[in-house]
Amino acid sequence: MSNTQKRPKSGSLQNPQSANFRMSDLPDGIEVTPVNIVAEDGAPSKGVLYRLKGTRPKVGVHLMHPRTDQTQNYNIIPLALAGYAVLGRASRWPNNDVATIHELLLLDVAAGIKTLHEHGCEKVILLGNSGGGSLAAFYQAQATAAAGDRLTHTPAGDPVDLNKFNLPPAQGIVIVGGHIGQGLLLGKMIDPSVVDENDPVSVDPELDIYDPRNGFRMPPESSKFSEEFLTRYRAAQLDRVRRLDAKARGMINAQRDAVELAKKADGETKLRLQRVAKAGWHMVVYRTTADPAFIDLNIDADDRVVYTYVGPQPHLENYGENGFARYLTPRAWLSTWSALSSNARTIDNLARIREPLLIVHYAGDSGTRTREVHEMIERSVSTDKQLHHIEKVDHYGFTILPGATFGPRSTLGTDKVVSWMREKFPV
Repeated sequence: MSNTQKRPKSGSLQNPQSANFRMSDLPDGIEVTPVNIVAEDGAPSKGVLYRLKGTRPKVGVHLMHPRTDQTQNYNIIPLALAGYAVLGRASRWPNNDVATIHELLLLDVAAGIKTLHEHGCEKVILLGNSGGGSLAAFYQAQATAAAGDRLTHTPAGDPVDLNKFNLPPAQGIVIVGGHIGQGLLLGKMIDPSVVDENDPVSVDPELDIYDPRNGFRMPPESSKFSEEFLTRYRAAQLDRVRRLDAKARGMINAQRDAVELAKKADGETKLRLQRVAKAGWHMVVYRTTADPAFIDLNIDADDRVVYTYVGPQPHLENYGENGFARYLTPRAWLSTWSALSSNARTIDNLARIREPLLIVHYAGDSGTRTREVHEMIERSVSTDKQLHHIEKVDHYGFTILPGATFGPRSTLGTDKVVSWMREKFPV
């Protein structure tokens, strides 16, 4: 992997290129095999299998994220050079969270593990980078659940009986730059000052972290919020999530009511109700880049600078066209982005996993605090677990330089992963 790769100045939340290596950096000794993957429910996806030429490793690493394509994730090349088979892949919803249902994504993970088995791997390790960590933990918690104890429905109440599917468990879990869970993450980022969900600029000034009267300072200067304000702010964030959950469930119930009424109707009324039941209703969730820790470096102080996942101006990014959970189905909201309803909660699922666990935390990560990763490792019931902190490195592994600038990507995080793999799962 090239040590001269620089962090892009900006990027899309839905497709962060800064997590990828360039194909031109791929060493000649690595064999690349495109693979088609089909989940047990018939959903297709794609992947790329990397391994040293002429080898058939017995240990494989599976890399997947709920939304972003991981076929060029920066952790792949070092692992392949170390002799492991590495499957980097996309989900059934590549670079798109409009309809992302985490319970169905577990079937994609299962299909990926089976693909590695078909290519000779006897053991498979799940490597979750960023949001892939919550997915890996969710999968393993369900795969190792006792017979009959797996989830049978999505948070929307749709039947997805995971007890009826083959979910082969992994032999270990690695989380790199991970967070407490997609929904819990958004719970920290969602802007509670939104007054009208149909108006992207409506604001309650008493809950606006980007109002100087509450402690906001123009970046790159750090803001400073009072504990009283932060307490009110966090409570208001959960209140907004509750309102959005209620909105989502209301839309879903309206569809279900139309299904039942259509069964008893006929003629034009039946046709109209059928269309209502089939309608692709969506939610638009404005302003989801408002975590106070983005701009107040005194909150759980670490190595981060005033920055989000993509840029140095959170106060403007919060009002931009892109953003987590911007446009999605009500089912996707409940399953993926709701801090109250999503099952993909890393911190809870690790409490159900006994396999070896490695967490690599970047101390300059914009979205994950050191106390959170300590809680994750403490909640894990594994008797073989390690936590490594990498100082002065951001969410994507890039070094943080003086003046809030970024240098080359550090190899320290991936080095920890490779050394752990060699110790626990030698090839």
